[in-house]
Amino acid sequence: MTDATLTTPAITGGPSLPQERRLVTSIPGPRSAEILARKAAAVAPGVAHSVPIATVAAGGGVIVDIDGNSLIDLGSGIAVTTVGNAHPAVVAAVAEQTARFTHTCFMVSPYEEYVAVAEALNRLTPGDHEKRSALFNTGAEAVENAVKIARKHTGRQAVVAFEHGYHGRTNLTMALTAKSMPYKSGFGPFAPEVYRAPLSYPFRDGLSGPEAAKRAITLIEKQIGADNLAAIIIEPIQGEGGFIVPADGFLPALVEWARANGVVFIADEVQTGFARTGAMFASEHFGVVPDLITTAKGIAGGMPLAAVTGRAEIMDAAHAGGLGGTYGGNPVACAAALAAIHAYENDGLIERANEIGAILRERLTALQVSDARVGDVRGLGAMMAVEFVDPATSEPDAALAGAVARAAIAAGVVTLTCGTYGNVIRFLPPLAIGDELLHEGLDVIAQALAEA
Repeated sequence: MTDATLTTPAITGGPSLPQERRLVTSIPGPRSAEILARKAAAVAPGVAHSVPIATVAAGGGVIVDIDGNSLIDLGSGIAVTTVGNAHPAVVAAVAEQTARFTHTCFMVSPYEEYVAVAEALNRLTPGDHEKRSALFNTGAEAVENAVKIARKHTGRQAVVAFEHGYHGRTNLTMALTAKSMPYKSGFGPFAPEVYRAPLSYPFRDGLSGPEAAKRAITLIEKQIGADNLAAIIIEPIQGEGGFIVPADGFLPALVEWARANGVVFIADEVQTGFARTGAMFASEHFGVVPDLITTAKGIAGGMPLAAVTGRAEIMDAAHAGGLGGTYGGNPVACAAALAAIHAYENDGLIERANEIGAILRERLTALQVSDARVGDVRGLGAMMAVEFVDPATSEPDAALAGAVARAAIAAGVVTLTCGTYGNVIRFLPPLAIGDELLHEGLDVIAQALAEA
């Protein structure tokens, strides 16, 4: 056997997997440890991992590793497998499309699948105005292109992002991203004409939405100037920044100001999009209609695809050949997206996200009541988080968040941390998870917190 030989056993994934937490070895088991040792020797160390297993199958609400351990999945590959891992319709669509053709490059010889995805996005995203879409590979690529389009449309250069925001790992999107470690440290210089404004963070700033918006707008007007500003970009609910939900009125005030000043309002819905928050898009919760919206992650059931969708008059600003990419809108990814979108619209997944959200809020609020170290519970739908603090000072407690996450993983529950201060645990279960499994995962989290 050579190092390049795969040793994965034949295990069927998808919803056919037994929906149970099962530990037959410690985490990591011996076979996972062997593969992780190979990873250390072969893969650049900058590509880190948070759960020390080697996955061989996933589906429903579980991930199975090469040692036979079955872990409860509360992360969905960071909000990607929202419809469930190896969703049967997605699998079938991928197999059928792969058998027909895997690539031609849409910029060379177009195909219907790309057009159909664009039509679906134009129909589903907020607002009934005329829209256009362009497809890409990753969320960062979508964000970069949204900024390009906004600059071309306005003839301006400056872009405002917000505190705690995360928009990607490319040069421009690193500039837009707030957090230094691990995303930006040592990788500069970054793209110019990017500025940062204060976010609405109700747990920490105590401001109403209109008050927080006034603070941000005043800074923008005084330090940048509306006449220089091409776009504002913001996640309706912060993702990596800590699942921060802005106070009511914050986003509408920003949109109103942007429209009055000819500034393009970009909603980065890479993590919040596609039923995750209990609406098709999080912008709907706040009553705002973005000029441009970026999507990725949950769009295609695990296949790499991203998009920019927006007002036709803005999207039409880019000249022919100004947008694109060799793999953008790959036909296999588009086929997967069409199957996933059909599931979001027809399988009750928005309703399921709200059911999951109700369970998460009830259980996590109970933890907050019983343990003062849980400073805040926030989120919408199946996108919830807890922020851990020192009860005496309300200062962030990253050590506690890390300890709880590590203990939960060791006990068989995939758990993700986030937040500018590293003190938040986020919950992003696949919408295919059952109530019993979700409750069991939360039981493990509660036990880990009690013992921390």
